[in-house]
Amino acid sequence: MNNTFKPVKITGFVFALGFFASLPLLAAPASAPFTIDQGKKWTPEDRKNFYSQDQGSQIMPLSWIMALKQADGQPFMAANLSRYGYLPNTESNIPHLPVGFTTNGIGNKAIGITCSACHTRQIEVAGTSYRIDGGPAIVDFQGFLSDLDTAVNTILTDEKAFADFANAVLGASPSPEKQKHLHDEVSAWFLRYDTLMKASLPSVPWGPSRLDAVTMIFNRLTGLDIGRAPSYLIAENIKRADAPVRYPFLWNAPIQDKTQWPGFADNGDRVLGLSRNLGEVFGVFAVFHPKKDPTRLLGVDFLSDNSANFAGLNKLEDLIMKIGPPKWPWAVDKDLAAKGKAIYAKTCAASCHEIKKGAFRSLFHETWTTPIQDVGTDSREYNVLSGMVDTGVLNGANIPFLDNPLKPNDKAFNVLGMAVIGSIIQQAESVIPAADKMSGKDKQKMTLAKMLLRPELKHLGSLKGAFRIPAAALKSNTTASFAYEARVLEGVWATAPYLHNGSVPTLAELLKPVSERAGSFKIGPAYDTTNLGLAVDQTKFDYTLKTTDCSERNSGNSRCGHEFGTTLSPGDKKALLEYLKIL
Repeated sequence: MNNTFKPVKITGFVFALGFFASLPLLAAPASAPFTIDQGKKWTPEDRKNFYSQDQGSQIMPLSWIMALKQADGQPFMAANLSRYGYLPNTESNIPHLPVGFTTNGIGNKAIGITCSACHTRQIEVAGTSYRIDGGPAIVDFQGFLSDLDTAVNTILTDEKAFADFANAVLGASPSPEKQKHLHDEVSAWFLRYDTLMKASLPSVPWGPSRLDAVTMIFNRLTGLDIGRAPSYLIAENIKRADAPVRYPFLWNAPIQDKTQWPGFADNGDRVLGLSRNLGEVFGVFAVFHPKKDPTRLLGVDFLSDNSANFAGLNKLEDLIMKIGPPKWPWAVDKDLAAKGKAIYAKTCAASCHEIKKGAFRSLFHETWTTPIQDVGTDSREYNVLSGMVDTGVLNGANIPFLDNPLKPNDKAFNVLGMAVIGSIIQQAESVIPAADKMSGKDKQKMTLAKMLLRPELKHLGSLKGAFRIPAAALKSNTTASFAYEARVLEGVWATAPYLHNGSVPTLAELLKPVSERAGSFKIGPAYDTTNLGLAVDQTKFDYTLKTTDCSERNSGNSRCGHEFGTTLSPGDKKALLEYLKIL
């Protein structure tokens, strides 16, 4: 069976349509990849918006990062940050910003990150690049974070470097007063950022395509946001981010009934989607400094110093709903794929990853069930979920339908739940008529229960399930179950490396017993169309991931587990892989 392929050349509005998978594809220059067919709902205009829709992240002022230099003297933003794997965005209104990098704010705009930076994939086959929207990015986020730290440190420790930086930011020959003010601002920014990087980044890098997202979110929130002004730091809350996972794919994400790798978050309606995305933007440099305020409904002001773009987050969710799974763009053996489909139906993969009606979330759409199962894979992410922190200004904060008020020392997991749910509830107050004119006493009389019963807020009650800490995260013994989500596998061919921690390079390798799987492999965009995953030879990054076996299941890099289909014959494995191309 040959799947019709309609590649779209990303150069403004120039399209090359009507090619077939069985015919040679025209080679495109590196800056103009072909896009994979991801359904009729996913349009060029949607793609453009997905690449640049702001969600409220603010890394630093845009003028600063544009003035920074690499160690070799080249601009830090040179070549659209392609050295880290980020992709050029020909539609960006700001030169040099790659896909997923945005600006926001008034006056001295800030540069930030949006979800497409981490969820846009580009692979290479026979000299041609293919763009897959919503796919797990093959980017080196740790390299970006670390090099940014170094670049800012350089201008603070080298007088000539700072003078050049000040001239670029302030204009030629700025006054000593303006230079001092800029130096003070950069120093204050660096204190917080450098503290985070020094304590967070592991000595063994995550490598391209992986990061310890949960720890970094916890560290950003509890280490940089909830301390006392002016720094807001609680440095002891920052933990080493050494439980890396691979970026998940986004197609079908809004209709899963659970999300996050350990399945700790309910999912499947707009409010739960907002909670998922708000937690993410807190982790990628949103400004967020809550403070006690008895006039607020929950006794805390979550929004006065909060850069999250709620409208932008909702727009991104609308866009993600349109992204379809990528269709295999090359020839498929129809008969072999049919044989593989029958084999797939007999394995656990079919029952674990099938499309089946999930939990009820809304009258307007259905969810897909997302089983949470322990199949023997790496357990380290559970270490993160049980971590304790000083709750700072949120000590005692209480949302009645959560378990308990935050204690002085509590789980970082609970602090994140408080921050996200509290922000959403306070933001929802704006839809209540005359809420902005209510006195503090009147707002206190408006109980949370009454608020949640209002028709325009009918979905807010689902937030109770937005953050549920897994039972295994509360146990210290080695017999605990370390379960992760089993998603529907549509488009799985485009999501290597495999397992939640990215420890297996190809689907062919995943069909081998753990003892026979590769102990190390290179990571990069070169794609293997036979084994379905990362090609053995990679030139983009000089990075080799070294994995461990089942004797070190808690290493963060264990290739252990998921031994389904490992006893199939070579012929049956080949047929199964052929089917997985079109699943």
